[in-house]
Amino acid sequence: MITKSQPGLHIRALTHRYTVNPVLEHIELDLTPGTVLALVGPSGCGKTTLLHLCAGLLTPREGRIDNGFTRPACVFQQPRLLPWKNAQDNIALGLKAQGIPTQQRRERATNLGQRIGLDQEDLGKLPRQLSGGMQSRVALARALVLDPDLLLLDEPFSALDIGLKEELYRLMLDQQRGRGMAVLMITHDLMEAVRLSDAILVMAPEPGRIVHRFEIAQPPQTRDEPFVYHTTARLLSHPTVRESFGLAPSYPEQSGSARTSP
Repeated sequence: MITKSQPGLHIRALTHRYTVNPVLEHIELDLTPGTVLALVGPSGCGKTTLLHLCAGLLTPREGRIDNGFTRPACVFQQPRLLPWKNAQDNIALGLKAQGIPTQQRRERATNLGQRIGLDQEDLGKLPRQLSGGMQSRVALARALVLDPDLLLLDEPFSALDIGLKEELYRLMLDQQRGRGMAVLMITHDLMEAVRLSDAILVMAPEPGRIVHRFEIAQPPQTRDEPFVYHTTARLLSHPTVRESFGLAPSYPEQSGSARTSP
């Protein structure tokens, strides 16, 4: 069951099946306004299914989703731009669906596109004329132009090179901080989760379930490379995390600046 409640996303005893096969089992999580929560885990652990349930694209079989956010937006691994529309019109697509007049939506699309690194020439190009990084900017702008209070990210940075990733990380964090958005993100990249999130939920497969929570107190904007490497190593040193990814046991967990819980 999905209901509207106070601001925030609250999931209790969520179980989901495809036919008779359980995909998710007894999922519980809380996401409050202004925070970034990352879901990590091996392929097949149900991360994308969980995100789709939170987005309302699937109906849960058992359990409860209380979603007090009123303006969710999604960014997927593939930009999924309409090939016959230019970048400006792709960004404005959701505004058109809301019935916003043509001139107003074009102005908003242009202003936001320029803020995330698209110049006037780029905004006039069709998707096939844009690089992969530019297409990812358009997809991100298309979500942000709706002024969401909840941003759902399904590995939108995974196909980009390291330089573009770093740039889009900064853009996303600046927008998230400025708007006070909540972000629920899926990633296979543990370092990406450490760079961007306030807390990380580690999932294990068969059936998909949350087995570990890892909290990071230091603000994302202040995390340098040594912090990211050290904190990722700490996360990977936890026995439950290693087991969920099918890794051999490692050295005991070391103390540091992040807090973990079972």
